[in-house]
Amino acid sequence: MNSKIKILLGGGGVLLFSLLLLFSAIFYWDNTSFETDTATIYVESDWDFESLQEALAPHLKSSALFAIAAKAKGYSSRVRSGKYEITKGLSNNEIINRLRLKSDPITITFNNQERLENLAGRLAQVLEPDSLSFLTAMNDAAFLKTKGFTTQTALAMYLPNSYEFFWDVLPATFCERIYKEYQTFWNSTRRAQANQQGLTPVEVITLASIVHKEAVHEDERKVVAGVYLNRLRRRMKLQADPTVIYALKERFQNFDTVFKRVLYKDLRIQSPYNTYRVKKLPPGPIAMPDISAIEAVLSPQKHRYLYFVANPDRPGYHLFAATLRDHNRNKRKYVQWLNRKKLYR
Repeated sequence: MNSKIKILLGGGGVLLFSLLLLFSAIFYWDNTSFETDTATIYVESDWDFESLQEALAPHLKSSALFAIAAKAKGYSSRVRSGKYEITKGLSNNEIINRLRLKSDPITITFNNQERLENLAGRLAQVLEPDSLSFLTAMNDAAFLKTKGFTTQTALAMYLPNSYEFFWDVLPATFCERIYKEYQTFWNSTRRAQANQQGLTPVEVITLASIVHKEAVHEDERKVVAGVYLNRLRRRMKLQADPTVIYALKERFQNFDTVFKRVLYKDLRIQSPYNTYRVKKLPPGPIAMPDISAIEAVLSPQKHRYLYFVANPDRPGYHLFAATLRDHNRNKRKYVQWLNRKKLYR
């Protein structure tokens, strides 16, 4: 060692220098061990510092030095839940400061959920609460009553879109936020459009769920919506096959069943969802409709059609008719195609 440095570090200088090195190692040296640019840490609501330390350990060069720094900064007794991204090259001091901030929001996209149960399961895949906790909050009687919904109409509140939530969001907080989004969507313009069709917002979404199921292609949805609205104005039964399928699934509590064809015997099922028996809309949505289906009901195509049936020559599209005679001709063509394909169920 250089003699000048020896003199400077003589006596207590060596000890001081060693302490400075240790201090730097504890607080300011890189303590990340992962090769990627970032590592994501999920801190659960019931975790203590030991649980956090165990989760962080695979991403740190020294879990022990991190613990010393955390205790020195008073963080070990104030662990915050949430999702956090730790950048490669951070020191213990920087990691702790990052964990003290608000957690990173998570962007959640949901659409085409058949029921609240499916939506709750989807949420539980990306957020901390489990599906039962979400479903319980969604079906909470007091919450639904204050918002003007029932268990049958509750799905109408959850509009398909992308939303940002914190990973550890409380289910009740999630539901409140969704209701605010629902109110924002149903602005004065859309409410006026719904009123023009003689429907409430919930009825619009209920009809849109049928339109969504019937019309696979968006460019046909306004035509299909026009058919159903024409029938409602004439007090005709909607006679929508998707409502019969929903009624059958609800009766047997098997929502995973795939129906390729609705049989005549199916049309006799006693259910408020069976629009072959009731002259009104079902009591609530039979699925979560796309926004395009909702807009189709709010702004339908004006025409005289009262009937439609699948078009065997254009998969996913339909043949429309204004009279029963023309409809029966279209229907015979479709049934013959089904029989040739041997689609009996």
